[in-house]
Amino acid sequence: QVQLVESGGGLVQAGGSLRLSCTASGRTFSTYTMGWFRQAPGKERDFVAGISYSGGNTNYKDSVKGRFTISRDNAKNTVYLQMNSLKPEDTAVYYCAADSTPWHVTRAENYRYWGQGTQVTVSS
Repeated sequence: QVQLVESGGGLVQAGGSLRLSCTASGRTFSTYTMGWFRQAPGKERDFVAGISYSGGNTNYKDSVKGRFTISRDNAKNTVYLQMNSLKPEDTAVYYCAADSTPWHVTRAENYRYWGQGTQVTVSS
């Protein structure tokens, strides 16, 4: 069992930056693929970025490539999402997720463990 807690969300103007963090409980964090997803009002939960258990492989949604960076620190049981050049369409609740799934998987159904989410709002 893994418990995930996100932090770092907030209100930012377009073009600004935020860094999200997700800290996991338990001793198995370093064995899990980690993902970031987001859900805007009235829309489905959507893949944003994923990272392999070692951090050696990453995967991004096309619309965030070059703007967002996922990373992890296994010593701190934490995964990060650095978000730069934010746009109003990035506004959503952001969730981190964990599971023993291949790092390139983008379907939310393949992740068993989820955080409670953190709100990101980008004003124009």
